[in-house]
Amino acid sequence: MQHFQHDGFDFAYVDRKPERGAAEPVLLIHGFASNHFTNWISPGWMKTLAEAGYRPIAFDNRGHGETSKSYDPAVYTPEKMASDAVALLDHLGIETAHVMGYSMGSRISAFMALAEPQRVATLVFGGLGIGMVDGVGDWDPIATALLAEDPSQTKHGRARSFRAFADQTKSDRRALAACITTSRALLTEDQVARITQPTLIAVGTKDDIAGSGEELAAIMPNAVAFDIEGRDHMLAVGDKTFKTRVLDFLAEHPLI
Repeated sequence: MQHFQHDGFDFAYVDRKPERGAAEPVLLIHGFASNHFTNWISPGWMKTLAEAGYRPIAFDNRGHGETSKSYDPAVYTPEKMASDAVALLDHLGIETAHVMGYSMGSRISAFMALAEPQRVATLVFGGLGIGMVDGVGDWDPIATALLAEDPSQTKHGRARSFRAFADQTKSDRRALAACITTSRALLTEDQVARITQPTLIAVGTKDDIAGSGEELAAIMPNAVAFDIEGRDHMLAVGDKTFKTRVLDFLAEHPLI
């Protein structure tokens, strides 16, 4: 792991630079309660992208993984988290990159594209469709479950699964509870319509969190949707058909 500092946080990241020559950078932004390893290394994304000739870069969002933590909800807005992604590109001297997010990472990627459009060449929104605009349901019980002393007392299905995921990834649950409070800010349809970069929206057909990818793509001027067949929110990220479609998408939109 390498590190850089921004906005009072110490960020951990990995940068798979080619041994020789240049390669198009792909910035990977993970989802809530995850980290760079769980979202991008374990499912094989770093390996897949590197073997295809790209330069994958992944970091731990503030409050997650090996990056430093805060228990103040005010620091976890999508705007602030998007600024972290831009700061990493600055740190690496990268002017423009492909940007791929999953779930919360997709939301962060969208805010990044709105705030710094010249830094984002293409976008992949994984695990988040029209929920980016309409919301993704009641997540307040998740914060309660994250802070509960006894997780077995949690009756809310989604809250129980995210508590188990946070325990599996050995996350700082207090930091995640602060993050979930403010990181779910929605975009308006007008804001989404201003995202003009080529965009791939990939959602599992059994995903009950993301919302329709087709509906989100219909609002955007240069977006296409892809169904990850038979996958739910947790399993879609590592799907082979998803990887193949992303590689095709990136090849269709090379950096100039």
